[in-house]
Amino acid sequence: MQPEIAEWRRKLHRMPEILFDTHRTAAFVAEKLKEFGVDEIVTGLGRTGVVGIIRGKHDGGKTVGLRADMDALPIDEETGKPWASETAGAMHACGHDGHMAMLLGAAKYLAETRNFAGSVAVIFQPAEEGGGGGRAMIEDGMMERFGIEEVFGMHNMPGIPVGHFGLRKGPIMAATDEFVITIKGRGGHAAMPHTTVDPIVAGSQIVTALQTIPSRNADPLNSLVVSVTQFNAGHAHNIIPEQARLTGTVRTLVPEMRDLAEKRLGEICQATAMAYGAKVEVDYRRNYPVTFNHDAPTDFAETIASAIAGAGNVDSNVAPMMGGEDFSYMLEARPGAFVFIGNGASAGLHNPNYDFNDEVIPHGVSYWVRLAETALPA
Repeated sequence: MQPEIAEWRRKLHRMPEILFDTHRTAAFVAEKLKEFGVDEIVTGLGRTGVVGIIRGKHDGGKTVGLRADMDALPIDEETGKPWASETAGAMHACGHDGHMAMLLGAAKYLAETRNFAGSVAVIFQPAEEGGGGGRAMIEDGMMERFGIEEVFGMHNMPGIPVGHFGLRKGPIMAATDEFVITIKGRGGHAAMPHTTVDPIVAGSQIVTALQTIPSRNADPLNSLVVSVTQFNAGHAHNIIPEQARLTGTVRTLVPEMRDLAEKRLGEICQATAMAYGAKVEVDYRRNYPVTFNHDAPTDFAETIASAIAGAGNVDSNVAPMMGGEDFSYMLEARPGAFVFIGNGASAGLHNPNYDFNDEVIPHGVSYWVRLAETALPA
């Protein structure tokens, strides 16, 4: 099946769509599921998500959900591949095209063989890259509507060899909070700084002080990242502006660190601004929660991965990533596990030179099929 699935992947790669605007992608997925003879196909969940239900030969089993993400990134592609993006300013730089293709391959096989009892829900989710499409599908009642009892996800990972898997119990990807800090000063002539309250100086001190949260407030054994990613202020060489604006992200793996970071960020901003005579407003937004693998489903996923790859090619204690993943919402709603599958020595994720490695396809499809048939024994 690999050449056929690779063709689907490359077709999807040519037509990337951003966040919830995955209309062509969702139509392609739904058409393929119909072609495979999937029993029930529901579109428009979580705005543009697609769910297909494949019923086994035997009744009485539970329903297991298998999830792939559909959206691309706002990046101009630089791979030069024949199947490169045909949409300016968008590309599949995270491998969601490969994730969809592998789950479609599994859906085709499972719909043909149906060697299981119960049902498999193949979930194609929009807006993973910051839009919270997984949360939107849950809010639309996906879990209850289809009676999904367990849910599993998979993401390719550059640097892990093809044919290898990585997973761990507990936190595997971070919570991803965002902040906007607005420092309000008093503008004036740059040659007369004593008549002003300089928001750039106050903002610069805030940037530096925020780094003491992970270095001096957090337990060194608990991961915490505080990154200021934008600093916007002023428009001329000789004018001290009225205000400055900082934005950034906080990444944590445990709730205690998340609470600590939010509390200290607010306190540091207020105290530092006051020290410089400025005022500050902090907008702190909790975004994706921690992607937390449940114990029993993770043991099960490890067993499946080992059956596909060999036990020596499965890292059951892979280091957690500080990137975020909105499969976390599905794992909050139902027990399950999220695994990494090796993409080999490719460019990194979110890189304009990244491309999903089609050699991964047989390993990913085999994982999904073996997982479904083992979780739902006929």
